[in-house]
Amino acid sequence: MTDEPLYATFGFTDAEWGLLVGLPQSVLTAASVATHDSARKTRAETAAGLDQISDARGSASRLVTAIARAVLDQTGDPDRGEELPAIEPADPVGYGQDVVRRAAEASALLAAKADPADAETYKHWLVEIAESVVGAASSGGVLGIGGDVVTDSERNFRDTLAKTLAE
Repeated sequence: MTDEPLYATFGFTDAEWGLLVGLPQSVLTAASVATHDSARKTRAETAAGLDQISDARGSASRLVTAIARAVLDQTGDPDRGEELPAIEPADPVGYGQDVVRRAAEASALLAAKADPADAETYKHWLVEIAESVVGAASSGGVLGIGGDVVTDSERNFRDTLAKTLAE
């Protein structure tokens, strides 16, 4: 008897599973780097995104639960005090565009291979991650007073991601 990999039980190849598992962290990173912030604000954004990923382990969708567990196994589980590795892309705009392109690929993949409810739950989850990150800390202002809760570049990334996943 052979042990079938988890992704195969859902009907995905290793590469397809890698796309689905890699996107939540990529969305978190792209949403966070959409606007350059202080280290404190970036930590708050990362924590908010990780909370969304971690909470998905309790999803009603078996697929989303499995992906959330896989993400945290690879990146570190905040419930165990582990921290997500810092990713600082050299080109934040280009990185965000790549994440949206990969989200479109994942959306098409899910439409072809996943239960429609699982597909919608996964796509909604990605938007929730982006929403929690961009809303976690205001940018601009002086001494933490004022500024925008969601900047134009953050809003643009979140809205573009949501639109792409809705198509």
